[in-house]
Amino acid sequence: MDEICQTCGLPKSLCVCGQIEKEQQKIKIRMITRKFGKQVTHVSGFDTEELAKELEKVLKKKLACGGTSKNKIIELQGNHARKVKEVLLAEGYNEALIDDH
Repeated sequence: MDEICQTCGLPKSLCVCGQIEKEQQKIKIRMITRKFGKQVTHVSGFDTEELAKELEKVLKKKLACGGTSKNKIIELQGNHARKVKEVLLAEGYNEALIDDH
């Protein structure tokens, strides 16, 4: 018998908490120009550090760039604002809650 999720009450194999968590997060995508004109894409608004780390790996792999995540903020090397939004939508995030200005 499967374990029961404490949050949603469903078996762990059918748990929807992760998907609901993704759909309710307000994500901000910002472009920052650093020293010597280097561009960095900041993605913030995550509830947990683990979620940011997991998404960082996906973004770096799909965008073929370097980056890091710390303090619930993902930093990607280069100007990837438009592409990041596309990847977030593919991962199940709500388009209305993604701020990319």
